Amino acid sequence: MNGLSLLSIMPYPGRLIIIGAGPGFDRVVVTYAVTGRSPASQARRLTFEGSAVWTEPLDEETLRKGNVELLIYRAIAIDRRIAVSNGRQTDDIVKVLKQAGKEERPEDILSRSLDSWTYEPDPPHFTPRISGCVLTGGAAGLSIVKRREDGSRLASYFSWSVEPGMSRMIATYAGREEKPLPSFPGEPIEIRTGLAAAKETAEAVYQALKPQDPMKDYRVAVACVSALRANLRNYDVHIINRREG
Repeated sequence: MNGLSLLSIMPYPGRLIIIGAGPGFDRVVVTYAVTGRSPASQARRLTFEGSAVWTEPLDEETLRKGNVELLIYRAIAIDRRIAVSNGRQTDDIVKVLKQAGKEERPEDILSRSLDSWTYEPDPPHFTPRISGCVLTGGAAGLSIVKRREDGSRLASYFSWSVEPGMSRMIATYAGREEKPLPSFPGEPIEIRTGLAAAKETAEAVYQALKPQDPMKDYRVAVACVSALRANLRNYDVHIINRREG
């Protein structure tokens, strides 16, 4: 699908990950976005510290009314490889990335990292855990761990090599406001972005998430990392937090 227009018809995607490349071969772009409906989910921001993007509370009292284990975590970790997720499973992905050999595929790395993880314990939605990683050179992976109707765990893993101007996106929810919220279906969606800079990519995603109904603006924050494909430690970061303008 061209551009980020898909987001405009997804009233509530939950959390989402987009991994792709700029218009040339030189940069890899990783975006993490947070939308939230509950006061506890809204009472957060994204910050950058210690080569990582973290979720952080804005309002400790409101946050305590939610599940802190699910709300506060390292969302993006940057080293010679990049890990990203919507929860504390990021830490396990980082550990496996440090041990992984040069021949391992991103989907195998994610499978090993997430072996002990299941969907989030937040009935009735049972939010899926979405994760991703990028290796030097542009090999990338995404995964989703969600709940089957019988309550069992369903994990899916995907690998590809990023191509100029193209990205793939995965979200926690399908985007429809139903109860319970339907999980994201199928494989990551391929979208054309053509953006390379962290700032312009973050702004484009943030604007794409703007709802037609201002009373249903669930945006919380967007963070984008734009890194050199040949050396992921050479990167720029841009963060937009709704409550901080």
